[in-house]
Amino acid sequence: MTLLPSFQPSLHAVIVGATDGIGAAFASLLEQDGAHVTRWSRSTGQDLTDPASITAAAAALTTPPDLVFIATGVLHAPGLAPEKANNQLSAEALTTAFAINSIGPALVARALLPLMPRGRKTVLAALSARVGSISDNRLGGWHSYRASKAALNQLIHTMAIEQARRNPDQLVLALHPGTVDSGLSRPFQSGVKTLFTPEESARHLLRVIDAATPAQSGLLLDWQGAVIPF
Repeated sequence: MTLLPSFQPSLHAVIVGATDGIGAAFASLLEQDGAHVTRWSRSTGQDLTDPASITAAAAALTTPPDLVFIATGVLHAPGLAPEKANNQLSAEALTTAFAINSIGPALVARALLPLMPRGRKTVLAALSARVGSISDNRLGGWHSYRASKAALNQLIHTMAIEQARRNPDQLVLALHPGTVDSGLSRPFQSGVKTLFTPEESARHLLRVIDAATPAQSGLLLDWQGAVIPF
C-alpha cells in the first residue's frame, strides 16, 4: 500500500457515502492503490437513517474492514438551511442534521467497530467539521450543523475511550477536510481562500490517517493532522 504504508497490504476499506465528493474520491484512490474497497451509499442500499440497512450490510461483509471512512454529511437540504439567527431554528432541521451527521455515523461505528481486526492498526474515521468545535465558535449561526457535528465529535471521543480498552491498536477519529468543492459547500464558497478538489482532500486525509497513532484516537484532526479542540 503506497497510500497507507502503516496498514497491512491486504487492506479492506468500507467507504460510507462513496457515490460522490470526498467519499467517491477516497474510494477510487484506494482502489487504484490496490485495496479491496466496499462502497456503501443509499444507492447500494445503506441508508444512515435506516438502522436495519446498516446492520444488514455489516452482516453481509465477508472480510473484516481494516479502515472505515464515513464521508456522509448534510448542511443544506429541502427544509434545512444554515441558520443565521436563533428564531430560524426548527425541530425538523435539527432532526435531519442529527440523523445524518451524528446518529448515522454512530450506527455505522456500532456495527463495524466489533468486526475490525485486532493486533494491527485499524481506523474508523468520520468526516466532521471545524465549526463543530464549541471552543472555536466565535461567529454563531449554523446551529443545526454545528450542534450535530459537535455531537459527532463527542460520540467519536466516547467510542474511542471504550475501544482503547477493547482493541488498543484501533483508532477512532473525527476528521476536518477543509473546504471541499462539493455539493455540500458549493453555496457557501464565496470568500473561501483555499478550496480543495475532492481528490486533493482525500489525499490529505489519507496522509492524516496513515500518520495517526493510537495516542490520537478520539481526537478531531484537520486535513494537516493538527488537533482541533472540542
